[in-house]
This record gives sequence, C-alpha cells and structure tokens, in this order.
Amino acid sequence: MSQALQQNGHLKMVRHPQIQAKAQALIPEIYHHDIFPQAIVRAEQDGQQIHGWRAEVVNTSEKFFQQDFFQGEHVIIDFGQHCVGFLEFACEAVGSPPDAPAHLQFIFGETLAEVVEPFSEYSGWLSSSWLQQQDCYLDELPQRTRLPRRYCCRYLRINIVALSRKFQLRFTALKLDTVTSASLADLPPCTTSDPQLKRIDDVAVHTLKNCMHDVFEDGPKRDRRLWLGDLRLQALVNDVTVKNYDLVKRCLYLFAAMTREDGMVSANIFVKPQVIADDTFLFDYALFFVDVLQEYVAVTDDSETLAELWPVAWRQIELALERVAENGIVRDSNDWWSFIDWHQDLNKQAASQGVLIYCLNKALLIARQYDPTKSDFLEHQISRLKAAALRKLWDPQSGFFTSGDSRQISCASQVWLVLADVGTLESQQQLLARIKSHPPEIQMNTPYMMHHYVAALLHVNEIEQATREIKRYWGAMVEYGADTFWELFDPQQPDFSPYGSKLINSYCHAWSCTPSWFIRKYLL
Repeated sequence: MSQALQQNGHLKMVRHPQIQAKAQALIPEIYHHDIFPQAIVRAEQDGQQIHGWRAEVVNTSEKFFQQDFFQGEHVIIDFGQHCVGFLEFACEAVGSPPDAPAHLQFIFGETLAEVVEPFSEYSGWLSSSWLQQQDCYLDELPQRTRLPRRYCCRYLRINIVALSRKFQLRFTALKLDTVTSASLADLPPCTTSDPQLKRIDDVAVHTLKNCMHDVFEDGPKRDRRLWLGDLRLQALVNDVTVKNYDLVKRCLYLFAAMTREDGMVSANIFVKPQVIADDTFLFDYALFFVDVLQEYVAVTDDSETLAELWPVAWRQIELALERVAENGIVRDSNDWWSFIDWHQDLNKQAASQGVLIYCLNKALLIARQYDPTKSDFLEHQISRLKAAALRKLWDPQSGFFTSGDSRQISCASQVWLVLADVGTLESQQQLLARIKSHPPEIQMNTPYMMHHYVAALLHVNEIEQATREIKRYWGAMVEYGADTFWELFDPQQPDFSPYGSKLINSYCHAWSCTPSWFIRKYLL
C-alpha cells in the first residue's frame, strides 16, 4: 500500500512502505579500522602544486605525543592517506592543575589547502556548514574524547584556541576510527603489469571504499547522499572489486521506495534520520535507474528483484518518452533539468537524446529476456530516435552533432550519441577522433564526463586511446598527490569549482572511481 506525502510543486511524493522495508532489511555491516598519525607537517606555499600548497614533514608522529602545547599554537597532522571516520583523542594538563577549560578547534582537510586557507574567507554558494571544523571544550583534564560527527580527511589541524596560563596541553592518544561497508578481505587482485595503471586502480578502489557506508554515498565530505548518477558508476566498480551486490540492491529499493506521484524517481535520497527522496528530479538520472537495474540483474540473475522493480524502471522510460517531440528529438526548454556534466554553458538536449537511446537499449536487454511484449515497442523507439538524431542534430559542415536552438557543439553531445550507438562504427570512430583534432569549445569538466568519454572510446574499440586518456586524466591526479579521486578536475583550471570555492569541492567522489572498472574489465 502506498502513502501520499508532501507536495512537490503540483505533484505529491508517494512512499511505498513494502519496498522501503526491503531496503531497510539490507542495511550493511560497517567495518572499523584504526588509522594513526603518520607525521607532523608544515604547509609551504608552492605555485607548482595544484592547490598551491606543499606539505613538509617537520616531525614524526611520536614527537607529537611528547610536545606540550601553549595557547595560540597549532599543529597539522598527516594521516598518510584519505580517511573517513571518527576522531578519538586523549589529553592531559602539564604544569599547574588546570583552572580553566581547554578550548580546541579541529579542522579536517582532504587537501592541505583546507586546513591552511581560512574558512572565514569562504564565499561559495553551498552552505559553509559543509566546511569540516569542530570546536571542543575540555572542562576536565585528563580526558578521553570521541567527536560525535563523522569526518573525512588526510590532514588534521588542531588549533589550541585557549588555555589558562597556568598549564599546557599534551596529547596522550589520537586516532581515527575509520568506517566503511566495503570488505576488502577478498578483493580480487588487479593483475595489470603496467605500474601506472596499477597505482590508478589502487586509488580508484580506495575512492570506492571511502564512499561505501549505509549506502553508496556520492562523497563522504559533502552531501553524503545516495545519488543515482553516482550509484550507476559505483555499482560498475563494485562488480569487479568489492562485489557487495546487496548494497546495490538496497540502493535500488531506496529509489523505488519513494517516488513522485507520477512515478518518477528522485535524483537522490536522504537516508537519515528517515528515508526521504529529494525534490530534485533529473531527466538523465531518472533514466539511469533502468541502467543500474539491468547491470545488477546481469551479474546477479536476481529475477525476484527485477520482477518487483521493472515496473519502476519502465515508468522512467514512459516519462522520458513524453519529453520527445514529434520530430523525434528530446524537447529543450526551461522546465527541465538534465545533469550531463558540471558546465554552466552546456546545452543538454543532444546529450540527453543520447542518454535516452542508451537507456532504451538497456531496457531492451531486460525486455528480451523477461518481458518480450515490450521488445517491439522499444526497438521502434530506438530506431525512431536514432534516425531523428542523424536527421536533426547532425551538422555535416562541422562534422559534429549539435544541440539546442544555438546549434551548440560540445564534447558531451558527441560522447553520448556514440554511447547511444547512433551512426556506423566507422562514423563513431571518426567523431571521437575529431574531438581530439578539433576540440569543441564546450569541453568536459568532471571525471564523471570523462568516464563517459573513455566508455565511448571502448565502445568503438579504441582501447589504446582509452588507456592513454585514463593515464592522462586520472594519472595526472595521482601525480598531483591524490590518494582518492576528486569530484572535479580540469588540468587547465586547477581551482575550478562550480560552487565558487575549491574548499567546498569533494576530493573523494564516487563518480571518479571508474578507472578500476575500465582496467579490470577491459585492459587486463
């Protein structure tokens, strides 16, 4: 029995309790592992570094526990790797008996810049409450403390804000209780003989692990939500690494558990304190429910889950097709949102046409095996939309597909229409080659879009070029010191942020972990 809930514009949200109960039954086990400080570092400005700072080791972690801190001092701890978890520490007073509380401030940074550049100067449009900091008052010493909030960091800055003049502060213990739902005990080895690809795979697996908690989170620092676009890519990497299929299944059920009144799934889900579907609805993300379900069933053969969730997937197809105009092209207007990539000037029409055809192809794979009554319909729609793309979007003069009234040329449009298998194999190969020889003005800004570019290269059997792109793009992040892959990376604009500040960017982000899927599935 469904329950109608809040208003979303003129459409209500509807909760489906039986489906939600199945999702709740799949809450995963959380694994804990202690990570201890590796070094004490000093931040040095360095224009050659991508974020403008270089860490210089100034002391061992052992020396940290022998140091007496005075009011106004600070220390920067390097844990040696990106961590997600809870800070635990113990302090004691040195000198006279403590006659006032100790006021400490903890600043957590995935990058060194986050613990050096003052948060008071932050001017991004996302809430500054995502900046990772916590003040702590110790009324009694000695004291052992566990901070209640989960943080993610490689670097930890501790500011000794206020002490009495009569005593100093000494740390007697400090660690991170790191958490993940990814068990790496049976992780299949990456058998590539290429050391650069092996390092990239290591970082990609670490990225996935640190995004796996109650759900596949998009990032452990900011949002901490289940997003459909991220889930789609995480599930692929999960298939070749952790193989936690129950977590994929749980996430599918969570999206199906609360839908818009017309049946559209939300772009993302809040899990705590209760399951709530966000009031953000994306054309491409909703369609990706079909893709995630098809990939999940292909590796698990879970026909029971398919039978229950296929109607939800089919509804996303129906809703998407309602946006197709009589000429066979997805309508472009101001009353929709298709994500595609973080680019303020990107027109999404042609890429969305590609996403729709791509997901119709995925639905056809399901239908042929489990619901053949829909096969003819899907085949007709795929043929109609492909023909329309060639007829309406292709520009023979430029040699590119165009998008929108302005006939914009972007990388995203070409990539998605290749993934949709529009045109011949030869024409697709030529199109991707032309992206390199005649780069469109509207380029790719995120690892998310770069994933689809590499996938398109593999789709047309350009394995060597795909390998070069993985090394060029994700390999560059590794060279810059990344031990998890970032939400955003433009080598030409190192400080790029769609949010107005690099400090709020996520430096461990789900949609960036896909090199492991490429390497383990196609390049071994």
